[in-house]
Amino acid sequence: MTIPTVDLRAWRSGPPETRAKIATSVDESLRTAGFLLITGHEVAPELRAAIRQEARAFFRLPPPAKEPYAVKVGARGWLAPGAEANSYAEGAPSPPDLKESLSFAADEPTGDAAVDAEWFAPNTWPREVPALRDAVQTYLTRMRTLSDEILELLAVVLGEPEDFFTRHTGHSTWGFNINWYPALEALGAPEPGQFRIGAHTDFGTVTVLDRQAGRGGLQVFTDADGWQDAPWDPAAFTVNIGDLMARWTGGRWRSGRHRVLPPHPDAPTEELMSLVYFYECDPGTDVRGVDSHVYLRAQLDAITVN
Repeated sequence: MTIPTVDLRAWRSGPPETRAKIATSVDESLRTAGFLLITGHEVAPELRAAIRQEARAFFRLPPPAKEPYAVKVGARGWLAPGAEANSYAEGAPSPPDLKESLSFAADEPTGDAAVDAEWFAPNTWPREVPALRDAVQTYLTRMRTLSDEILELLAVVLGEPEDFFTRHTGHSTWGFNINWYPALEALGAPEPGQFRIGAHTDFGTVTVLDRQAGRGGLQVFTDADGWQDAPWDPAAFTVNIGDLMARWTGGRWRSGRHRVLPPHPDAPTEELMSLVYFYECDPGTDVRGVDSHVYLRAQLDAITVN
């Protein structure tokens, strides 16, 4: 399995032969794995570190302090342990995922009351970590810009106009999860078949992931190689395409199937935190005969543990 690293600086300003080489490697990887590594993104590591510091302080609060923020999947707040099982999206039974999340989403109203109530509600910011809000909002601004830049690159790779996808992201929805994967010594032994995140594909267009390396880390599935550890570069974002993008390309590209391993017995103190930005499109966008947000809501409901 080969997942290429795409340097956005080379894509932005490189000569035609460099851009052609990048386009070929992107196309090949999205046909097989659905994943890329992205460098040249100009998002400061200090910003990501600040978010992790504040989020860690929240996650380490006692459960009663976090409970007022508890929500179900798709809402804005704290996803408690046991709230989510991503393998359900594939119809596979499993124990709940071994994680907690702080979840945020698009919050700029469109003026359509029904759409706004479902997709653009206000976010909840925990009072216990007041510095989190500014750091996250700064990060989200960068993620929106970066995601549109990635979509423009993907359009060119497909031989389409640069705005082929971004003409549908003028008022797009997005989700942002800060996922905390506690240590084995805190959780105890996982149940059989239990993962930090079970096998699944994402639902939207592109996902931009800032992750940490670990024994219980990200794996990617391909038909040729099965499950393999995902490559990691501390300077890179891990990017994968979701179901809507795969459908938009008529199946030419595949939605990247992945999972996050359970904590490893040889690393009992390992805890990891991932910053996961899920980008979508404008509500009501027709993606080859499917209403994008009817699909998204169905998938979010599917992974909710009742």
